Amino acid sequence: MTVREARRHFAFNEWANARYVEVLAQIAPAALAAERISSFPSLLATFAHLVGAEWIWLRRWLGDSPSAVPDWFRDPSFEDLRTRLDDLEKERASFVAGLADDDLGRNVDYAMMSGTPRSNPLDVLFLHVVNHSTFHRGQLGTLLRQAEAVPPATDFVMYVREQSGG
Repeated sequence: MTVREARRHFAFNEWANARYVEVLAQIAPAALAAERISSFPSLLATFAHLVGAEWIWLRRWLGDSPSAVPDWFRDPSFEDLRTRLDDLEKERASFVAGLADDDLGRNVDYAMMSGTPRSNPLDVLFLHVVNHSTFHRGQLGTLLRQAEAVPPATDFVMYVREQSGG
């Protein structure tokens, strides 16, 4: 992976997240919090997990290994999560902008929330985050259908076509 490719993957991730944010913003707060059948109990909880995980991984890349979820994660509003996502995407873009291709192969040492130490190359962790968020956007799509809403299409090829004008 090159830094150029990493930027493209994160640009796709941000594009896909933004498409879901647009749809979620139109859902009434009660429907966002309503219990549904999935890995997480609601649209809001699933979106919170996506945002929280992206935040945790960025913290790890920056040299901090959170041992607990932040206070804002415990009972967030949709608007708070939307703001947190915007902030972390800007911070991540700044981090990635400062990298050279050689940096992507370096190991990042971090601790899981359980305290278990881990170490992986940065490029592997980048792909993990994009893949993880894609998985949970898929869950959001299913939950939106349960809420009788239409999820956005967020396939990578659609992103590429949109960016190339084709």
